[in-house]
Amino acid sequence: MSSRQTYGQDGALASVSGAGQGSIFGQVMGLVAMTLGTLTLGAYLGRNLGEGPSLVCFIIGFLCIVGLNFVRGSGGVSVGLLLATGLFLGLGLGGGLVAFAEANPSVVWESAAATALFIAGLGSIGYMISSDLSGGYRLLFLLLLGLIVYGFVSVFASMPGSNVIYAVLGLAIFGGYTVLDFNRMRSAGDEEATSLAAGIFLDIVNVFQFFLQLFTGRERG
Repeated sequence: MSSRQTYGQDGALASVSGAGQGSIFGQVMGLVAMTLGTLTLGAYLGRNLGEGPSLVCFIIGFLCIVGLNFVRGSGGVSVGLLLATGLFLGLGLGGGLVAFAEANPSVVWESAAATALFIAGLGSIGYMISSDLSGGYRLLFLLLLGLIVYGFVSVFASMPGSNVIYAVLGLAIFGGYTVLDFNRMRSAGDEEATSLAAGIFLDIVNVFQFFLQLFTGRERG
């Protein structure tokens, strides 16, 4: 009798836990989809912007990301900042994407398809892992700083294949972030939905840019 009661309680707890995970997953991915929508809108509206205005919009988008760290759990304010991030980053990136599309439209579509498969595959792996992987964020941050340093050095020093190396390393680092962000979703609360969505959105944008760089280098080669 007692074993049946214990089983029933465990089963109820598992059901509640599963429902909670499903709820946060739906919230996060919904926010990601909305932010990608504002990014697409911004890219369309900013397709003819000059370099100066595009840079200003990109900086504003970056500041919106920074602002999200100060309004976590603030409901509508954080969601508004997240959507603004997508819009202004889209405005900043629109001109560059149009240039890529006009020069070689197949590269843009290939990059988009590769990004979708990359994020879906690694995201699924991260979400299926029950262990807490959050300790890996510190390592990835250090690796990201190293990648930034490498990028600066490669600008001033001629290194064969530096663009390809930079893109591959970037994909590896943001692939790691994708795994950790989806893994974090398993134990996150509703108040973390916006910050998680921001992280996954940035994973997608960076992965797309690295694939774009990698495929463009392949075409030139």
